[in-house]
Amino acid sequence: MDSTIEIRPATAADADGIWSILRPVIRAGETYALPRDMTRENALAYWFAPGHAVFVATDANELLGTYYMCANRAGGGAHVANCGYVTAERAQGRGVAAAMCAHSLETARTRGFRAMQFNLVVATNERAVRLWQRMGFAIAGTLPGAFAHPALGDVDAHVMYRRL
Repeated sequence: MDSTIEIRPATAADADGIWSILRPVIRAGETYALPRDMTRENALAYWFAPGHAVFVATDANELLGTYYMCANRAGGGAHVANCGYVTAERAQGRGVAAAMCAHSLETARTRGFRAMQFNLVVATNERAVRLWQRMGFAIAGTLPGAFAHPALGDVDAHVMYRRL
């Protein structure tokens, strides 16, 4: 992992940088179940939705990645955290996603969450699946054909889970 990665809460001043990270991932449509033509305004509203705590990973003030954390569900599911992570393409392979995940696990613990769940990890995103497994997540179930991949057609998606 790159030792100069710092993770901090996002601010309104980070919006352009966050959009520059989200935009290519949304447009590719290979890992997030979001409309590929989603506007900047709608993407940022989704990322900064009420109840989301948003963080950025930086290196010398350059945004390398971003993640959000929220309760996976209300009521009886509110003790389980949910996160979404995106690493800037130029920063892939530098340990940014691992650093964000480690940060999110600790942040979730300090906020009183007792578990973390990822609801839709696209099975063809093998790099992410391997990383989440290394971070202690197990595949709790596989949803056959649950993700409409733009190049591969309907592919499986995993629900991944770990206790904190």
